[in-house]
Parts: sequence; structure tokens; C-alpha cells
Amino acid sequence: MADRRQEATAGEGASERAPRGGHPDDGQLFGPEAVIRLRVALEEVTWLLGRGYPLRTAIRTVGDHHQLAARQRLALQRSACSEAQRASRLARRAPASSLRGAEANIDGFNLIITLEVALSGGLLVRGPEGVLRDLAGLRGSYAPIAETDAAIDLLGGALSDAGAARARVLLDAAVPSSGKLRARLLERLGEAPMSSGAPMSSGAPMSSGAPMSSGAPMSIEATLVPDPDRLLVGAAGVVSSDSVVLDRCARWINLADEIVAAHVPAARVVDLVPRGEAPGA
Repeated sequence: MADRRQEATAGEGASERAPRGGHPDDGQLFGPEAVIRLRVALEEVTWLLGRGYPLRTAIRTVGDHHQLAARQRLALQRSACSEAQRASRLARRAPASSLRGAEANIDGFNLIITLEVALSGGLLVRGPEGVLRDLAGLRGSYAPIAETDAAIDLLGGALSDAGAARARVLLDAAVPSSGKLRARLLERLGEAPMSSGAPMSSGAPMSSGAPMSSGAPMSIEATLVPDPDRLLVGAAGVVSSDSVVLDRCARWINLADEIVAAHVPAARVVDLVPRGEAPGA
């Protein structure tokens, strides 16, 4: 969760639902004209990163030049990488089908919050390597919301569809409600869900009834750890959008993007790289 520890929180003190449900200024900050400017800004940040500038310096320099708002800068900060980083990440990206009979190593809060944002109508940005990232900026204020069970069910369905034999979900023990999320993960994924089914409308989560069971066994482990990033370094079957993790894992799966595309088609996604130029477009 290194990315999240560096984020500046927009709108702290707002209601619990607000951070995942969007920001009142998103229509303006990420409208068509603003996105054109953000894409230019991302190209400039990428150029600076490729020449050794620190990320914070690049964001500040480009953000000041384009007079970007704090939330727009956050979108760039979460998404930007050098061309070398992008190439390395894409070379190690694998499809969800690669999990068949294998283990998925999941950055728990990272993935669940992204799915919660998609389901509750919040904003997601897709970066240069095709990864979805949220701007929730929850940091140490996480608590489950109405969409949490739906997010867990979508995760379970995706793992079942992929044929994963085992899923290891790592949760940062220092984050509030980590124990509650662990309990909900084990409750709902204790029996592997069936195929994740039909698309869901953004803002309309599935009912939170009992877990959907399947005949196919899948071992589920949800663990509270001091530093999930450290345990994901060098691992395969990694599910995360954290830049530090993506740069240092052996192989990763763009699972959030696959889940949202298939099952939350109405999600609010802003492409910071034009779709024709993005990987997999």
C-alpha cells in the first residue's frame, strides 16, 4: 500500500460513503477538456521521470505549469511511470487465466477499495500500463461500506472463473477495520463463489446474502501483515495496482480491470492514455 501512504487526502472529514462515491468536482476536473490536458501532463511527467526526476518533483513541476487541481495531481501521481517502468510491467503482465491451478497473491485493500469505488460510482483512472487506480485517498480511515460484500463476491467469482487453486489475501494490519474486512473475506469466500455472472450497474451493488458456493474447492487465506508490499516482492500471480509492487513482482494480473470491464460496465473510468495507444486496446 505504498501508493496510498503517499496520497494527499481530498475532503477528509466527509461522510464514509463520499470518498468511494466520487467527488463533486469530478465532472469538471475530469471532463473531456480536462482529460486532454491531463494526457499532455502525463506525457510530460513521463518524460521527466525518464530523465531521473523524482515523481514528486515531476508532478509539482508539471502540475504548476498546467495549473492542475490537487485531485488532478493525485491522478497523475498514482498513475505515472517512466517508459522503462511501463515496458517492464507490461512484459510481466499475465492474463487471469494464468491463475488456473495456481496461487493468487492479492493486495487486499488495494483491490477491494478499487472495486468498491467502481461499484459506488466513484472515479477510476487507467494508467499507461492499463491498470485501474482509485482516488479515494482513504489512508487510515477505511471502513467497510454497502458495496464491500459485492466487491468481495466479484473477487471470488473472478478467482473461480480463472480456476485459481489458492488465494492469499494480504491486509495491512495497521489499517483500521482490517480485522473486519478479513472476517468478511473469509465469510464470503470460505466457499468459492460460482462464476461471477451478469454485469452489475455502478451504484447498485448485489445483495449481501450468504456466499455463493461452488463445487470447485479453492483454498482461501486472509492474513493481517505489517507490510503487504514486502511479501509481494518477487511473487507471481500478484493482484495489485501499487507501483512499488508492480515494479518488483515476478508476474502480475490486471484483475481489477478485467472485473470492472466484465461486471461493472457503467463504472466511471478515465483513460489517461488514449485507448488506441493503451496496452490491450
